[in-house]
Amino acid sequence: MIHSHDTPLSLVNLSDAALIEETIEQRVGHLSDHGALVVQTGMFTGRSPLDRYIVADECAGDDIWWGDVNRRIDRTVYDRLEARINDHFMHHRHYELHASVNADVTYAYNVKLVSESPWHTLFGKYLFRREWNEQNDTLTVLHAPSVMADPIADGIRSPVFIILNIPKRTVLIGGTWYAGEIKKAVFTMLNYLLPQRGVMPMHAGVNVGPAGDTAVFFGLSGTGKTTLSTDPQRPMIGDDEHGWSDTGIFNFEGGCYAKTIRLSSTGEPEIYRAANTYGAILENVVIDATTHHPDFDDVTLSENGRAAYPLTMLENVERSGRGTHPRTIIMLTADAFGVLPPISRLSIPQALYHFVSGYTAKVAGTERGVSRPTATFSTCFGAPFMMLHPGRYATLLHDCLRAHNVNVWLVNTGWSGGAYGFGSRMPLAHTRAMVNAAISGVLDSVDYQVDPVFGLAMPLSCPGVPATVLDPQRAWQHADEWREAAQSLAVRFHQNFVQFADSVPPEALVGEPVYK
Repeated sequence: MIHSHDTPLSLVNLSDAALIEETIEQRVGHLSDHGALVVQTGMFTGRSPLDRYIVADECAGDDIWWGDVNRRIDRTVYDRLEARINDHFMHHRHYELHASVNADVTYAYNVKLVSESPWHTLFGKYLFRREWNEQNDTLTVLHAPSVMADPIADGIRSPVFIILNIPKRTVLIGGTWYAGEIKKAVFTMLNYLLPQRGVMPMHAGVNVGPAGDTAVFFGLSGTGKTTLSTDPQRPMIGDDEHGWSDTGIFNFEGGCYAKTIRLSSTGEPEIYRAANTYGAILENVVIDATTHHPDFDDVTLSENGRAAYPLTMLENVERSGRGTHPRTIIMLTADAFGVLPPISRLSIPQALYHFVSGYTAKVAGTERGVSRPTATFSTCFGAPFMMLHPGRYATLLHDCLRAHNVNVWLVNTGWSGGAYGFGSRMPLAHTRAMVNAAISGVLDSVDYQVDPVFGLAMPLSCPGVPATVLDPQRAWQHADEWREAAQSLAVRFHQNFVQFADSVPPEALVGEPVYK
């Protein structure tokens, strides 16, 4: 692409092809053997949650769940950094995208993304929706990764900043090239706005069956949310962010941002095919220098390699982005202690308890300094994105579960027969079989036993899954070692939940495990 001296600094709503050409011309990306756009984000290959701030404004401050997740920043600091970004745009080429979020037009918002980067603009074009309605409120994202804060002068932690200004409906992003900050900042804003309108925002994937039966998959990164909601037999509504209103489920987004670690054509064929499609974005994925073929097993750049693509690149999607009230909810956890059952049926109190807890576990090697399994509790299965107190979201979920007679399941995609390093990871084939049995209703007619520590109802049989796998005690070589590990994890659950006990629906406490 050849630019004349008359080329404007602001390029608005460029085509996908033009944004790809701009990226290649600027030498910040190249093509894979199948035409995917390959990019890198430098030292930041994941989100920077400690660098996210919210403007402490009297119009919103009283509603915010202030603390380690939501940090205050003074309005004067925001104004100074916004002026710095706008000055940067006045002197450098930038790209403007007009898009939207929320498939239900009743709750739609416009999104105006202004970025100095063409491939980040393409990312926004994929992850947001294509509609724009002048009558809707607009959320503005000012994205300038090369603009850095001065930690001393600006009084913040580092040169990186992600700042949400709720009254202005504006987000500032600087100092980091990781694309996920764009979509997650907008998701966080929606987590504030939509509950005010009676909508339950969910960090969850959703798919729908032939009979119109909707299933929701809550889960943190790495638990299988995208993998399990991408099912060749059930059209996907979306893989990450949804709302639950009084008329049903709707997707916030228009695309997917899938993890690529160990991605294969046999394990996750639809995601693999999309990631190898012309125009898809491969972020921090190693590419062979000769063949230009991606190596999804190579984590040299990051264990958080990603593929971004529009939903239209998938064959089996629900084009409307909407579904009925769910018949099934799956809460996913990757228990690295090997304690929790592979699948268990939850009562409403247990569902609320595990939703507020948001448990999973980190394993050795995934983060610097993690040498053994570490319990992680991310409330509502997405603490970094929850602006309101967890009790607000729990109350919304409670009301939805009561109103719509939903079956809720806890599915452990983590370890069995022992903790990480001793047991084995639950085979994806077994997990799929259990999830399919739960969604189809097969597990409604089998016998159950109750886990003695967590009080969870575990099926005694499931098609395609050995009975010994279904009971975590039987999977361990020594049952007393399982009981000791289970008691230890139960104590961690209790210690974490204390902070929420006074603000969640009281019946959630009934779902607490028995610990000594």
